Amino acid sequence: MRRLAAALVALLPACAAAFSLDDVDRRAVDLAKKPFEAPKADLSAALKGLSYDQYRQIRFVNERSLWRSAKLPFEVAFFHRGGMFETGVEIHEVAGAGIREVPFRSEDFNYGGSGVDRTKLGNAGFAGFRVHYNVNKPGYKDEVMTFLGASYFRALGRDQLYGLSARGLAVDTGLASGEEFPRFTEFWLERPEPGSKSLVVYALLDSKSVAGAYRFVLKPGVDTVISVTARLHARRSIAKLGLAPLTTMYLFGENQRAAGEDYRPEVHDSDGLAIQAGTGEWIWRPLVNPKRLLMTSFTLTSPQGFGLQQRDRSFASYEDLEARYELRPDAWIRPTKPLGEGRVELVQIPSPFEYNDNIVAFWVPRDPVVAGATLSLAYDILWQKNTPMRPLTSWVTQTRRGPGYLRKPEDTVDFHVDFEGPALRKLSQKSRIEAIFNADANGEIVETAIERNPVNGGARVSLRVRRVDATRNVELRGFLRDEAETLSETWAYILPPD
Repeated sequence: MRRLAAALVALLPACAAAFSLDDVDRRAVDLAKKPFEAPKADLSAALKGLSYDQYRQIRFVNERSLWRSAKLPFEVAFFHRGGMFETGVEIHEVAGAGIREVPFRSEDFNYGGSGVDRTKLGNAGFAGFRVHYNVNKPGYKDEVMTFLGASYFRALGRDQLYGLSARGLAVDTGLASGEEFPRFTEFWLERPEPGSKSLVVYALLDSKSVAGAYRFVLKPGVDTVISVTARLHARRSIAKLGLAPLTTMYLFGENQRAAGEDYRPEVHDSDGLAIQAGTGEWIWRPLVNPKRLLMTSFTLTSPQGFGLQQRDRSFASYEDLEARYELRPDAWIRPTKPLGEGRVELVQIPSPFEYNDNIVAFWVPRDPVVAGATLSLAYDILWQKNTPMRPLTSWVTQTRRGPGYLRKPEDTVDFHVDFEGPALRKLSQKSRIEAIFNADANGEIVETAIERNPVNGGARVSLRVRRVDATRNVELRGFLRDEAETLSETWAYILPPD
């Protein structure tokens, strides 16, 4: 009997160790062959009717976190279903002893002032989970990654606060037909070894149009990195498939004043889209909060990266002691498998509130996705603050809009674009810098001026732009150069109708 038990135990670690993306992908392939089944509407009325504030009263008891008792470097806590998080997810642990489902237990939660009676819940289930790790100081495990809602997830590096989010997939974002939100339905958490500095998470994605298998490798640090590998299987043709999507909030800022009175100068989680093209060119598109849906894109071949960034890191720019927008991370997509031909698309949605994520950026492949198609992708997401991705030359630090001094606004729009970086600082005061700026057919640049900035060693370009048709967008582009070389990234601005 003892030999038989030993043989069975010996078999279990091999089974667990063999678990991989291939196992999740087989599930995804099977799902894609079947009609989509919407998640069951089985949440109790008591949980479904929770307000945002009531839901926040339900907190996981951290002492019951997965792997805490084993004193492993990573710990996992869980989110309760309820309120806006109606659908549940299955969560499994992959360990040497095999694969087991992490059970829901109401005693693992503190229900506070939510008004929920734990004795009447039954198996309510999980909405998602969060991962903790020592990223800021020894002896305290910070929250470093969260999966919660549809296919949303986000992460933090050192000295960062949550801001923008990533998503597993974006389908038909910004189209009149309506956006589809794929969701992660099942997760597998790979038990880390003592001393491990990375955590592996697998996820199964499902929606009306696509099923997919994902592998995430979390590596927390100054820059927290999530390495993503995914395989997607289309149930039906997809009008617009957004890969490696990022979503953020932009309410108002330097280039767009607040709609009403607000003591804060700026309110945003990110202030621009940055792109490093396959040719090496860097592009910076400042964000706006448009009055109407605004979709723009950059056609590229195998870009080296793109991301949504928070370039303004001064507290004085925000003056918000609670939100601390200056500590919100950038998220940079770094492909580890070439993306090929396609476009980086930016969707900007009108929003009157700062709690709405109204900005989405993603990669759209050139070739249409047809029913039965299979796609694979691999990329890293870098969550950054102190070491942002920027060109080696110089970059845009701010874009300000409006006339200066006593000049009255006329039929033009004034911009003041600041550049800063080593390429400008190394120039002598006698060096000649040119501002090469132009507008599309709907705009006319009637005046351009450039001056050196003695405060930071950079340069400021001032523009006056006249619209041809006030009901249409104007696209502006510009960069700096001297007699020998390009000195900056490309400023690419969309001026929407007022």
